[in-house]
Amino acid sequence: MSSTLIAPLPAEVPVLRERGQREVFCGLTGIIWLHRRMQDAFFLVVGSRTCAHLLQSAAGVMIFAEPRFATAIIGERDLAGAADLNDELDRVVGRLLARRPEIRLLFLVGSCPSEVIKLDLSRAASRLSRLNPSGVRVLAYSGSGIETTFTEGEDACLAALVPEMGRDTDEPQLLVVGTLPDTAEAQLGGLLNTIGIERVAFLPQRRLSELPGVGPNTRILLTQPFLAGTARALEARGATRIAAPFPIGIEGSTLWLKAACRAFGISDRIVDRVTEAARVRAEPAMRKAREALAGRSVFLFPDSQLEIPLARFLSRELGMRLIEVGTPYLHRQHLAEELAMLPPGTAISEGQDVDRQLDRCRAERPDLVICGLGLANPLESEGITTKWSIELLFSPIHGFEHAADLARLFVRPLARRAMLEV
Repeated sequence: MSSTLIAPLPAEVPVLRERGQREVFCGLTGIIWLHRRMQDAFFLVVGSRTCAHLLQSAAGVMIFAEPRFATAIIGERDLAGAADLNDELDRVVGRLLARRPEIRLLFLVGSCPSEVIKLDLSRAASRLSRLNPSGVRVLAYSGSGIETTFTEGEDACLAALVPEMGRDTDEPQLLVVGTLPDTAEAQLGGLLNTIGIERVAFLPQRRLSELPGVGPNTRILLTQPFLAGTARALEARGATRIAAPFPIGIEGSTLWLKAACRAFGISDRIVDRVTEAARVRAEPAMRKAREALAGRSVFLFPDSQLEIPLARFLSRELGMRLIEVGTPYLHRQHLAEELAMLPPGTAISEGQDVDRQLDRCRAERPDLVICGLGLANPLESEGITTKWSIELLFSPIHGFEHAADLARLFVRPLARRAMLEV
């Protein structure tokens, strides 16, 4: 399929829009980090045996702990409409809740559109919430590869949670939106409190009962660039989004905190004073990473929607040269601050035509390629060093304390290649 240029962004960055074959995970993969965060939730994927294998492979083999996700497998007879899937789903959910009484929130996750699986999961979730005697809340969202890409599963999940949030019309509060590792949440939340924002809540919470309220006095601050649907749902409840870069790297974390504080009438000087120690701790390791990466070229394939903030981090804080920054979807409003900080002339592509993009990558022979698992091995076999983009979702990368950890993720593949070539 053809590639076309669309209108320039406010940052005067032209974008190559591509619509062809793509190489990305589906939204089911988000369950792997969501189920670790939401301690009383269970994710029941309604899908095929292939979906079960995908989740098991992505999560690794869990021997000592029973995971809080499973797959209700749909067979050929079910897809042909020869069975009543509602009755079968009711039986599966009944057995699950009887066996796992600690579950307070059950997500029914569709692996395919309802037209394919012959089952309306939203109606099923409403019915099961109404009928189950234990009071478990049942919600539904789609993780279908037809409807979602890699990280859009989290967006769909959090958007499904928004109607469950109570109404909050009292004191102004800051709602930090996006799944963070516990360490990153503790660090960023602690800094926000120390700076002077007293009421700080997070979405998602560990337990359904801890969900904060939302209303006209709520300001929302995104931690991830792929939460467009969740942001829209919160804004429909009266919340206001704070425009900010994302808290990736020293610079991104500082600007993210300053944007939050300006919204609450707090001076930038206070942010600088409170974060000084954290910035000083991170800088030596960042300097070491910059020595290894400065001047190296990098090509980012579209995968997680993290590509624009990562490109800003790699360019401005580590001195790398951006060849092309690809992203599955470019939300111009949410990424305006990030785009404004990219070097002039940065090549940005939205969507994918994988063969064309591979041709551009091979022609440039970058020092490092950030891509999905499906492209990494072929490129490695051609002598091109790669970094798996999926690892950036499974690793703590937000905030000052993780800035050096993030930088080292890009140093390691180049160091590995150097050792192999000795």
